[in-house]
Amino acid sequence: MAPVGTEEMSGKIHWADGLVIAGYFAVILVTSLWSTCRKKPTNAESYFLASRGMTWPFVGAALFASNIGSEHFVGLAGSGAASGVAIAAFELNAIFILLVLGFLYLPVYIASGVSTMPEYIQQRYGGQRISIYLTLLSILLYILTKISVDLYAGATFIQQAFGVDILPSVLVLLAVTGLYTLFGGLTAVMYTEAIQALLMVVGGAILMIASFVKVGGYGGLLEKYPEAIPAVLGNGSCGLPRQDAFHIYRSTSTGDYPWPGTLVGLPIMGLWYWCSDQVIVQRALSARNISHGKGGTIMAGWIKTLPLFMIVFPGMISRVLYTDDVACATPETCERFCGNPVSCSNTAYARLVIGVLPDGLRGAVLAVMVAALMSSLASIFNSVSTLVTLDIWRRFRPKASERQLLVVGRLVVLAVATLSVLWVPFVYTSDQGHLFAYIQNMQSNLVPPIAAVFFLGIFWGRATEKGALAGLLVGLVVGVIRMVMELAYGNPTCGQLDTRPAILKDVHFTYFAIILFAISILSVVVVSLVTEPIQDRFLWRLTWWTRHSTNLRDPIDSDTEPLVNAATPQKGGGMEVDEPVATDTGWYSTWVTYWCGAPSRAEDARGVASRKKRLREGVSVAEDRKWKIAALINAGVLFTAVISLLIYFG
Repeated sequence: MAPVGTEEMSGKIHWADGLVIAGYFAVILVTSLWSTCRKKPTNAESYFLASRGMTWPFVGAALFASNIGSEHFVGLAGSGAASGVAIAAFELNAIFILLVLGFLYLPVYIASGVSTMPEYIQQRYGGQRISIYLTLLSILLYILTKISVDLYAGATFIQQAFGVDILPSVLVLLAVTGLYTLFGGLTAVMYTEAIQALLMVVGGAILMIASFVKVGGYGGLLEKYPEAIPAVLGNGSCGLPRQDAFHIYRSTSTGDYPWPGTLVGLPIMGLWYWCSDQVIVQRALSARNISHGKGGTIMAGWIKTLPLFMIVFPGMISRVLYTDDVACATPETCERFCGNPVSCSNTAYARLVIGVLPDGLRGAVLAVMVAALMSSLASIFNSVSTLVTLDIWRRFRPKASERQLLVVGRLVVLAVATLSVLWVPFVYTSDQGHLFAYIQNMQSNLVPPIAAVFFLGIFWGRATEKGALAGLLVGLVVGVIRMVMELAYGNPTCGQLDTRPAILKDVHFTYFAIILFAISILSVVVVSLVTEPIQDRFLWRLTWWTRHSTNLRDPIDSDTEPLVNAATPQKGGGMEVDEPVATDTGWYSTWVTYWCGAPSRAEDARGVASRKKRLREGVSVAEDRKWKIAALINAGVLFTAVISLLIYFG
């Protein structure tokens, strides 16, 4: 059932819009089939890491497309409409952390030879407790937050803009996304993400230009936004534009995003997302070498400067053009305009698309939203598949063949897609006014300890497994206590007296991220200093200071080494197969071999031996001098550009 108040906005799909959307689906499917048939994955590395052969344009596009989901178009535009440009701090801060990934974290990840982030933790600290904990927590965060937010935002856009029933639309999106992820692996995902990134930039630019023309340029926005006051106001300042709407750094007493939290808290949360989250780092690990990895992060950084102009400003323009709809200030008026008594700001982008764009272009921007949703879901599908297959299945089935890993990886995609469909009713009935803020708060409660453990693991060789586990557990307890309190007390609506405890009322979630990060760092350091240090022979190429080492690294847990599976190298280069690969030639085996690209017995053995050799000997991160200088110059220019933007809007 469409929300009340959408009659004016629904039913406006022109045949040209439908043609553009159909064309988009056709291009995505053809690209996916081409990339899959061009080189079908034959081992776990080719399926999960695109054979580590991607060049920097594809790495950069994939990093951007994996990050920008439909929740960005809906959430960033909605926050822009409600409070101005402060929300852009998330995007601009991310650029600095992307450079940290490319120049500090990625060289260590590539040199170590790991395939996943939990695998790095297992290699760095030893034991299985931390890596299994991180794997399970990551999967939980993906399914319950990232997928839910994407589906919520995409459903909001489709429902508000076109009055189309949500469930069939989401099922089609999940089916198409799941199919090209299922059969093509990361190669297919990254090729389609390159197209989707281009579509998002082009479609967003079209709407941005049309919006600024409609409002009279940036000068018109500066003049008219403070005057965008709804006809029916709420209590106090409810419904009034913020006086600091064009400033990113805001007051510690009255700002919705206080400047100390913006300066320090957001980068801490960014360290987890950009430098240790499997979805993002997996794209960087697929790079051909460290130079292409750095180039990809720089390219993604340049693209990340665009959301301020293509999403946040259009959201503010939507408030100017459709003030009573987007900026409603009372439950009654909001219920009438969008069916949500809390707020209608999340409809800002959809309202602008319908009101500003002509037939055909409206379909192009809907295709952009579809691209954002599909790219984000595809990234999650592939990364969860990687985590379950390489960090859980291979741990409990150490002799699993390459063929088995590929089949399990695809079954995981099917399972995650099914969970996503089951999650749709919850997303559809969730409180639209609080879901986006809830996700941010939940991440601030859970992810700073993870960021601390990765940070110390890379830059402090003295950190131990017991210290890292202590930091994670202490941080988890503190974070969960605050999260439970937030769920129990809820958030007061505009004009309502805040009677929550001081830890909730006076400690902004960005402040809490700083506190939790400091507590976790302190816990890791104290416990590590009173426990036995890890010997150097276990740490070669696992820290920043040893990334160029050529010493052979001994596995820190040789008795539980997860990579000793189907084959063991013998002297003279031969392979001793511990468990023979099935050679069934029946219809089932033929079907699996065709669709999963199952390797031959010899390929299976070579794949396992290659992984073991890469972990023991490492991967060179030496760079060509010209590439290195070019990357440094581009990173310096990007850094200067972002600083200039922050100063201008500070």
